[in-house]
Amino acid sequence: MATSIKIADSYYTAFNKKNWSEMLSHLSPQVSHELNQGETQVGSDLFKKFMDHMNECYDEFLEDIVLFDGGDGRVAAEFFVKGKYLKTDGKLPEAQGQTYRIRAGAFLEVHQGKITRVTTYYNLPEWIKAVQVTS
Repeated sequence: MATSIKIADSYYTAFNKKNWSEMLSHLSPQVSHELNQGETQVGSDLFKKFMDHMNECYDEFLEDIVLFDGGDGRVAAEFFVKGKYLKTDGKLPEAQGQTYRIRAGAFLEVHQGKITRVTTYYNLPEWIKAVQVTS
């Protein structure tokens, strides 16, 4: 069986390759997705819907990924999100193709070879500052 770190690495590698089916294949059908600044969603179908929305509004790549093995299936990740803001997302600032690079962290739980929890954190006010268009 693959280690938790290897599964997390494959998950993030698939993200960076924009291979969404491969990325989603690492998730448990009942994955718990704890959104930054939002509610917890349960289920891979809701996770896919979230990713579809994100891909419509953002083009992102994760840089300098460092994975930490917390034992018992727990993995922590630190990385930079390098992205382009493609389409205005809800009440966030207007998208005009702005680029950004922000630090983020994530916590994953892996059980029986599948990711059962994804929690991602980033500083939303810093992201807003990065994409704020001044006239």
